[in-house]
Amino acid sequence: MRYSRQTAFAGLGESGQQKLSAARVAVVGVGALGTVAANCLARAGAGFLRLIDRDYVELTNLHRQMLFTENDARRRIPKAAAAAARLAEANSEIVLEPIVADFNAANAETFLSGIDLVLDAVDNWECRFLLNDICRQKEIPWIYCAALAAEGMTMNFLPGHHPCLQCVVPKQTLTGLQPTCVTAGVLNMAAGAIASIQAAEAVKILTDSPTVRQGLFTADFWNNRFKTIPFEQDADCPVCVHRRFDRLTLPENIQVLKICGQNTIQITPFPPRRFDLENLAGRLQSAGKIDRQPFMVSCETEHHRLTFFSDGRALIENAADEGQAKSLYAEYAGT
Repeated sequence: MRYSRQTAFAGLGESGQQKLSAARVAVVGVGALGTVAANCLARAGAGFLRLIDRDYVELTNLHRQMLFTENDARRRIPKAAAAAARLAEANSEIVLEPIVADFNAANAETFLSGIDLVLDAVDNWECRFLLNDICRQKEIPWIYCAALAAEGMTMNFLPGHHPCLQCVVPKQTLTGLQPTCVTAGVLNMAAGAIASIQAAEAVKILTDSPTVRQGLFTADFWNNRFKTIPFEQDADCPVCVHRRFDRLTLPENIQVLKICGQNTIQITPFPPRRFDLENLAGRLQSAGKIDRQPFMVSCETEHHRLTFFSDGRALIENAADEGQAKSLYAEYAGT
């Protein structure tokens, strides 16, 4: 009875629902796009959802990240955990696996193991190109999605003789300063609409529908402009033609990333390390105010807030530059 209004749709039916119930989906990024897409798939009955996100809920998220509450923001709950808890209340018949971690070259293969489809809901191009590499290497379909201001776009990337992200967006076109949701803003309606379109394509792919869209779909929801742009595979593409997956090579030292739209720098150690959060919280007691959560521990000093996760990462707020962020990481967490 749960899915009766859904299976009544001729495009899906009982057979499509069975395929959907057996599907295993990874949602990489559980923010404005990921919360909407995950919500659609969870309620539709996708059998397994792996929710991957590195961040925690903040007040500025709430206008567009549909699964979170003010209480989540006050408690700084990791987004993956908060989303899984909310979705479990909506559908107890599916399996939800929250992963509080940065998606990177060290864990990409593990996190996508056994997955049938990947939804991109991230906020940076480095992660998208990494997704492109790992999904092409493992022949996993994935769906790109992005929203900014009143615009959104999405594209299905399928195994075989189809274009990949490298064909569509050569990396050299991304040089220079890129706008963010802080500088350009974002309407929750735009994010929600494009993520719902992404989720619809996900259901079509998972149920072997003949109507899976080809090309890049773009929408300007403010000015009512919608179009689909066709793309062909680049005959000389290093990824999908020559099968070079350079982004899967592990860095040799610390990776530093400026978080989109925030005065925050993420430090990720390589090779990976693990934090004993209880031990770390004890060591940080004398440094500042401590906030201990199941997935992380934060230390608020006079000038900075440092948030350490069990996977070895840290978010450094108010660092002057990358060099200071790395120094603070070493000072408080050790090397």
